Amino acid sequence: MSLAPSSPRVAIIGGGPAGLIAAEVLGQSGVGVTVYDQMPSVGRKFLMAGRGGLNLTHSEDFLRFVSRYAEAAPTLRPFLEAFRPEDLRGWCEGLGQETFVGSSGRVFPKTFKASPLLRAWLRRLETLGVRFALRHRWRGWDAQGHLIFTDSAGKAITDAPDATILALGGASWPRLGSDAAWEPWLKEHGIAVTPMRPSNMGFTLPWSHVMRERFQGEPLKRIALTFEGRTMRGEAIVTTDGIEGGAIYALSAPLREAIAEKGSATLHIDLRPDLSVEALAQKLSAPRKGQSASTFLRRAVSLSPVMIALLREASHTLPSEPAALAQLIKAVPLTLTGVKPLDRAISTAGGVALTEIDDHLMLRRLPGVFVAGEMLDWEAPTGGYLLQAAFATGVAAAKGVLETLKIPASALTGTAGSATPHP
Repeated sequence: MSLAPSSPRVAIIGGGPAGLIAAEVLGQSGVGVTVYDQMPSVGRKFLMAGRGGLNLTHSEDFLRFVSRYAEAAPTLRPFLEAFRPEDLRGWCEGLGQETFVGSSGRVFPKTFKASPLLRAWLRRLETLGVRFALRHRWRGWDAQGHLIFTDSAGKAITDAPDATILALGGASWPRLGSDAAWEPWLKEHGIAVTPMRPSNMGFTLPWSHVMRERFQGEPLKRIALTFEGRTMRGEAIVTTDGIEGGAIYALSAPLREAIAEKGSATLHIDLRPDLSVEALAQKLSAPRKGQSASTFLRRAVSLSPVMIALLREASHTLPSEPAALAQLIKAVPLTLTGVKPLDRAISTAGGVALTEIDDHLMLRRLPGVFVAGEMLDWEAPTGGYLLQAAFATGVAAAKGVLETLKIPASALTGTAGSATPHP
């Protein structure tokens, strides 16, 4: 797409999903866009997210979907309504990447991979005239309000765009570019930044030598975890110094806060959520016929070796009475004593306070500067919610720029096109 010499120019700082989708919205509306990124290539965390299967979004009921964002839900809802999960799927398919809904309701590209989608996306951005300035680290603003960057040679470069979108990510996985180096530049201008904390991360606890040496890396499959009245089914993995995995991540926010307040948090694990206590007790009442405890538990109630080891962590002498043993299997207590560090977390809690932005994601204290993605103070579990909010806020920030510059917005290719409010 050729741009008129007088076309407005927008700088987008950050080449993740939020920044790239903002570039697409702006490019389709005839705006000159430069995407700055400190890394040698864009979308690095996006590619990392796709290593185990790119979970784009989720197919559940919209109101339940929005509730996953907890305290940030009222602020994020208008942006999610304007770029819904079905819009994201349509956009993906418009790039030639068909999607499907998995058994858990999660949405994936049929290839399961992020790389084909990213390649097609970058080709589209190239046709829109989007320019990339890689290996450019943002250093804030100069006295005249111009953006300052240093390139790979350490040379200072300035830019004075008509508007700026900040989409620099949080503080998790700094080696992929999300290092929160932007925080002091915003604080210098009076922007409130909520302290950043790990989200969707693992936890530490003092395993016994046996558990640590023999079972690290072993999965706990088809379990249910309960904390403070909330139960989550899924899987977890034993690590050398603790536990992590999808079911743990879903409860990570309340567990993190409890540990911060009390120094520890006791999680209960149901090793056989498909069976009631009574049904388990009946199975455990069968004669042992000389079998060892481990063999009996494996054969009678299908517990894996790592599950049996977990029982012994909680009770070195297993209850001999079937009802008591059944109760233990249904609620194995696990006391977590620490949180895995932010630089190893999947995502970040905290960031630019939501009170600092207007309805178009523009910073109230810095007119013409918009914020999108994980820089904002919201958190959500894994399951497609992280990417959906990154995309939705990227679209919203770009539309905010267009409204500020008095430029009509063009619909994204492949999306539903209109934002039909949900009840």
